[in-house]
Amino acid sequence: MSVKQYIQDHQEKFLNELFDLLRIPSVSADPKFKGDVLSAAEFVKDSLISAGADKVEVCPTAGYPIVYGEKIIDPSLPTVLVYGHYDVQPADPYDLWDSPPFEPVIKKTEMHPEGAIFARGSADDKGQFFMHVKAFEAMMSTGTLACNIKFMIEGEEEVGSENLDIFVKANKEKLKSDVVLISDTSMISMETPSITVGLRGLAYMQVEVTGPNRDLHSGSYGGAVANPINILCKMIASMQDENNHITIPGFYDKVEELSSEYRAELNKAPFDLEEYKKLLAIDDIHGEKGYTTLERTGIRPTLDVNGIWGGYIGEGAKTVLPSKAYAKISMRLVPNQEHKEIAQLFEDHFKSIAPASVKVKVTPHHGGQPAVIPTDSAGYRAAQGAVMEAFGKKAIPTREGGSIPITSLFQKELGLDPILMGFGLDTDAIHSPNEHYGVKNYLIGIETISLFFKHFKEEASK
Repeated sequence: MSVKQYIQDHQEKFLNELFDLLRIPSVSADPKFKGDVLSAAEFVKDSLISAGADKVEVCPTAGYPIVYGEKIIDPSLPTVLVYGHYDVQPADPYDLWDSPPFEPVIKKTEMHPEGAIFARGSADDKGQFFMHVKAFEAMMSTGTLACNIKFMIEGEEEVGSENLDIFVKANKEKLKSDVVLISDTSMISMETPSITVGLRGLAYMQVEVTGPNRDLHSGSYGGAVANPINILCKMIASMQDENNHITIPGFYDKVEELSSEYRAELNKAPFDLEEYKKLLAIDDIHGEKGYTTLERTGIRPTLDVNGIWGGYIGEGAKTVLPSKAYAKISMRLVPNQEHKEIAQLFEDHFKSIAPASVKVKVTPHHGGQPAVIPTDSAGYRAAQGAVMEAFGKKAIPTREGGSIPITSLFQKELGLDPILMGFGLDTDAIHSPNEHYGVKNYLIGIETISLFFKHFKEEASK
């Protein structure tokens, strides 16, 4: 039996097993879900054993565990290391979901007429890493596994992967492989497959602005005492100029400036601006002057407020001048920008622009380095071959705006360039209410991953 036939015969089983995983609310950012995160790790362990792995371990860390598994069929064959993460983003705000975030359902959408799986983690990254487990099962069951395989599935990607760094450095021999394969990215569309060859880095901060030592009556004190929310808004607004250029001194000093030829190639990727605006229900786009939308999301750094709060936000009115205001701010970084250096530049600048009427505290959360993947490796050629065989079309290389901090870690510590072969779509609402992942994407992803092993064996032997 072929792998493709095996997938077709076991489609319902593969979906039901993914649903069981999606029902576990493995939110790493919120301590109240600690037991669920640990349950998800056990689920991954059991799934790898069931699929045919010989050696599976739940490896403890200072945070959440890393699930490691392997199947070595022949030491002389090349080895593929699969990375993924079983933790998910918080589902808040729950009231914006059309169905409960941890009760997966299949619904048809404009982008997924065959149906999409609605649940937190369906696309990021449970649905995508679980494709690898099912591809492994399919290859084992049909006797077609062409390479050795190792799995490293972590539970802290959504909070910065700090303990993965320690694990990788301490287990280089265990993780020794010929290529790292990751599905935690998107592609242009099912009609236009693509492979990600660049990711932005990340620096994530929380800021706190304090004015008076307590909340005050806005009638008695308004106009005489600094309002931290007003001050915070002005400070944030000043960090981008009229061209949406970031004003932090030194921020652009190491930004990679790409040639006009490279930018022209990047913009050849299919992109319909009107459809883009329609899908987002916006009347116009917004971003750094002088760059296209594809460039703004792929090769340029950003600064965005991810959350802002303070004062009274309950029902009705309360005339309060708040003591404190807060914001969470992220900066997406491009090659040559070092996230710790950018975090320090941000902190220095933010404190320098604060008026004497308030006090400012800046707390770095997590970050990661940007990465660029070469397109002349055996792994990349294998990915191209697998996509061509599964989709009937050559994949377009793209740069993606998101961040996977461990990509640069694998390059530095393991000497491997990860292959970023994702099957999600930009419209899948990852990190948002109503996250979903196409059923067809899930199944063709399993098939394409299986084909990667065949093609990688061929390419690695050349």
